[in-house]
Amino acid sequence: MSNAKIGFIGLGLMGGAMVARLQDKGHNVTVMGNRDRTEIDKALARGATEAATARELAAASDIVMLCMGTSQQVEARLLGEDGVIAGLRPGTIVIDFGTSLPASTRAMGDKVAAAGGTYLDGPLGRTPSHAREGKLNIMGSGDEAAFAKVRPVLEDLAENVFHLGALGNGHTIKLINNFFGQTVATALGEAFAIADITGIDRKQLFDVMYAGPLGSPFMAFMADYALEGNPNNLAFSIRNAGKDVGYYDEMTRDAGAPSLMAAGALAALRDADAMGMGDKMVPELLDYFQAKLKRE
Repeated sequence: MSNAKIGFIGLGLMGGAMVARLQDKGHNVTVMGNRDRTEIDKALARGATEAATARELAAASDIVMLCMGTSQQVEARLLGEDGVIAGLRPGTIVIDFGTSLPASTRAMGDKVAAAGGTYLDGPLGRTPSHAREGKLNIMGSGDEAAFAKVRPVLEDLAENVFHLGALGNGHTIKLINNFFGQTVATALGEAFAIADITGIDRKQLFDVMYAGPLGSPFMAFMADYALEGNPNNLAFSIRNAGKDVGYYDEMTRDAGAPSLMAAGALAALRDADAMGMGDKMVPELLDYFQAKLKRE
């Protein structure tokens, strides 16, 4: 797979950075158009080829990579007469780098296998800047032999490449990870807002919390906005955070063990989105809590 032809669908901020990294490492990449052509045009300028449909892209590829926002978007690109599966060549490996529902992942895996390919999930950790530098975390799962074939390509993208067992395990772990992270994020947003309301200096609160076992890079990313006004060190939108926690909540229900903890974070994220904050970054939840918790 060292000279594999790669098809990449989903050139947003993360996908665009991943494609740039793949091209830097000498990979032959075919991309598919997006409503926002910013990253597509950059890839084409660096020598990528553009496909008109997902079917055309798949027919030209040994590995098909998707970096989409939702399971519904992944399914839309895979299925149908112009979808990836319709153009799949025997032996092609398809990788979903997005954060998808495990049940959808397993269902798509069956359809890809029926067409002669292999489906892997490889959700991502870290940010687009890490992607550009080849320092992502990839939480891969699915067929071990197929994973071994694509591992060298994944290692061009990632500092840490995990194989986590059966198809869907990567997405399950990613949803648990993001549930935990966004629960912490919403709690920190409220904590800083309550500090303001009770007359506590934000920096003093942060220094005390960070000095103890709660201290973490994630807390520092959140505090960059609370203390310095910079939300972009945790460049993940409130809308996407709400989607991921919603998927986690749905996954736990599918498992017959509905989450007890997701409700608070999910309610805050969805309410912030409804208030028009969906495109803001997660650290800006502080502004949501300030608005909601103002003293009468």
